[in-house]
Amino acid sequence: MLVAIISHDKPDALERRLAARPKHLVWLEAAAPHLRYVGPLLDEEGKQRGSIVVTEQPGLEAARAFAKADPFWEADVFATQTVHAFREVFRDGERVA
Repeated sequence: MLVAIISHDKPDALERRLAARPKHLVWLEAAAPHLRYVGPLLDEEGKQRGSIVVTEQPGLEAARAFAKADPFWEADVFATQTVHAFREVFRDGERVA
């Protein structure tokens, strides 16, 4: 199943985010076969304020475990994180569902 993981940073997290980014990228690279879309959420000034990960997981519990394994949690970057089932309707400008 597709799952969207939406994480919002703590207001003072930028330095911790940058320090943990190498571990975060290793975590993402290990999961690459299951990833659909990944990237930072930006504020009005273009600064990172969170992230979104759309990934294929066997179920919501597996997705929650995957999300909690993000090194940004250990680095105390995230204030909140939600995990939602996701249904893709358009991909690359074409309707798929």
